[in-house]
Amino acid sequence: MHAPSPPPSSLRSAAPAMVDQHSHHVVCTDLGLGAFERHLAAAAGSGGGPGDPGGPGGRAAGNIGIAGNIGNVFDSRTGLALRRWCGPLLGLDPDVLPVRYLARRRELGAYRATCALLRGSGIATLLMDPTPAPGLPDAPAAVPHEGMRELVPLDRLAVQVADTSGTVRGFLANIGDALHSAARTAPAFVCDARELQGTDGTPPDPADVGRAAGNWLADHTAAAATAPPAQVTLHLLWGALCAGRPVQLRCTDPASLAGLLRATAGRGSLVLLPGRAYHRRAAALAGAFAHVHADTGPDPRQTLGEAPFGKLLFSTGARLLPELHVIRARQFRLALHRLLAEWTADDACTPADAARITALVTADNARRLYGLDTAGS
Repeated sequence: MHAPSPPPSSLRSAAPAMVDQHSHHVVCTDLGLGAFERHLAAAAGSGGGPGDPGGPGGRAAGNIGIAGNIGNVFDSRTGLALRRWCGPLLGLDPDVLPVRYLARRRELGAYRATCALLRGSGIATLLMDPTPAPGLPDAPAAVPHEGMRELVPLDRLAVQVADTSGTVRGFLANIGDALHSAARTAPAFVCDARELQGTDGTPPDPADVGRAAGNWLADHTAAAATAPPAQVTLHLLWGALCAGRPVQLRCTDPASLAGLLRATAGRGSLVLLPGRAYHRRAAALAGAFAHVHADTGPDPRQTLGEAPFGKLLFSTGARLLPELHVIRARQFRLALHRLLAEWTADDACTPADAARITALVTADNARRLYGLDTAGS
């Protein structure tokens, strides 16, 4: 095996602006030191898998600094990447100390800093899941990125319809209208499929859906909304597919959705967003089912050998901190370049093929699947 060489300069220069197919809203308000470090620590522990719920928890924040703080999140791979790649975007040196970085962030203000970071991330289009992190209120809808498009979570859509539907019949009629209305502008729906794991995935019996919806609506209040039950979620999923938009499936182990994947063959496009330990398995399922696509995960080495290149899509899974879009996009692109350089050095592919694969995985697959070019993104 030949020693891998750096990716050809033609590959680097030809790399398209990326499409992040699944991330979350960022905080556009100033954060205190402790809050910033807690969010960064939670991200460092989550691995960036879009199927992992994530959240504001994680390791306790330590003192801001490097020397003498062995457990400090800034003295980690994520912390190094933040200083190296985010510092220059804010006009700082790549080896800036954390305390200076955070001071500069406050000098610019959260909005200007967020604009600079997202603009410098290399991501042209962000598909945002508005589902809030556990324990946090809804993030503000306004994100300072002209390429932001919002995904439509099926459970949130159901809750919104339930708030204005007085009967089961009214709810079921209104949810159909809401799905078709959302499909006119949304790039995709998002379904929390964890409750569907292990089911056969076939369309639920209307009587079962009605009973489940009735029980849910009886307990539903706008002030204390709960997620719809599995029968209603499955009904929503089939309705979303009938509306003609792709559906992203948040799941843990995608193998447990095999029944659903078989049942939906030929009915629409599904995208697997697995937990961080299951990206390889998700890619294998994308290779096995014509209508299924998969998130590449943070390490393309795990997934590019399991599915056709046209079935894999990049995402950051980033949440709350715009720095995470920068870090995860740069880390993924470097990992992809490194892998394709090895393939090129081994004569397993040509430089032209390496550039084509890069374009597919980082942007073109998402643009085609979600209709982003035709939608004006």
